Amino acid sequence: MAIPEKIQQLQGEMTAWRRELHAHPETAFEELRTSGFVAEKLASFGLRVHRGLGRTGVVGTLSAGSGKGAIGLRSDMDALRIQELNDFDYRSGADGKMHACGHDGHTAMLLGAAKYLAASGRFSGTVHFIFQPAEEGGGGGREMIEQGLFEKFPCDSVYGLHNWPGLPAGQFGVRPGPIMASSDVFEIELAGHGCHAAMPHAGIDLVAAAAALVQTLHTICSRSVDPVEPAVVSVTQVHAGDAYNVIPGTALLRGTARAFSPAVQDLIERRMGEICAGIAAAYGARATLRYVRNYPPTVNAERETEVCAAVLKRLVGGENVIKVPQAMGAEDFSFMLRAKPGCYVFAGNGPLKDGAALHNPRYDFNDGILPLGAAYWAALAEHLLPAAA
Repeated sequence: MAIPEKIQQLQGEMTAWRRELHAHPETAFEELRTSGFVAEKLASFGLRVHRGLGRTGVVGTLSAGSGKGAIGLRSDMDALRIQELNDFDYRSGADGKMHACGHDGHTAMLLGAAKYLAASGRFSGTVHFIFQPAEEGGGGGREMIEQGLFEKFPCDSVYGLHNWPGLPAGQFGVRPGPIMASSDVFEIELAGHGCHAAMPHAGIDLVAAAAALVQTLHTICSRSVDPVEPAVVSVTQVHAGDAYNVIPGTALLRGTARAFSPAVQDLIERRMGEICAGIAAAYGARATLRYVRNYPPTVNAERETEVCAAVLKRLVGGENVIKVPQAMGAEDFSFMLRAKPGCYVFAGNGPLKDGAALHNPRYDFNDGILPLGAAYWAALAEHLLPAAA
């Protein structure tokens, strides 16, 4: 592996940063301590620092040479609302919050790259280090863009990275085109006429209607979507009733839908509306559907993906750069990729420990890959913004 010695020497420092962040997790748009930590480090490296974009976002800007090109390198900073079950000394000190997705590691990697590039100056142009809040459902990337991210910090292209447990450490996963799915949410309210459970004929059984609705909604992907198109519809919540002997007058269903194209999103939303209307009519109930398009698909640009793959092959060898399958999870880096061409890659985090994948209360980021991530960011910047020979 071609990791510069100066980055290898940052291993201990990046590990300390990562564990400090892990011990003090903050969730969407509450990343005040985290953003302060990031801003202080960036300023100490000599970068220009802008705070407050996307509420708690931070952008550090570094320029060198006379090059006119500019790129964005993005890390997410937020934690999840999960109670950590690990018992190491840097476990979460915040009740009900933890870094269960590795954003602490992503932040430390990008800080390491910023420190290295600020010291080496081996590029010509401008690098914007984008530290984004609220990736976990809050749409922090969307907020940063709406508040003028790319107007204030113009970028020719933008790049993201996520650790991937189960992929061997030292390997990277790339894929042109859609790499992660959209994330839509829905809520269905059923209304009718409650009654005594011993006299169901006197009312409208919304529990039965809800059961039929769950079963039928799950046929959208198997019977309405083209079999070659990946799609998921999952009902994840059903709420109805409070007593053993009462048929309730209302029921509430919630869930998520995933797809890789707007056309499939359109189809899912349309069929969901038709099914709600049909089931409600069959049971004599009323149905109200609320369908919200949350995150769009994450779509890598062809040329930028080729560039990233080439940089990675030089870094870790061609045998360690693999084409990964599409993932049905979602990522709000998708908003940045809709605004600018770029590429999102997966960095192997090593084998699962006791099944602790992402969003698991026993997950922990692999500190051993911190130099790899920092080296990738640095190599990408040096490749895209080459210094004069």
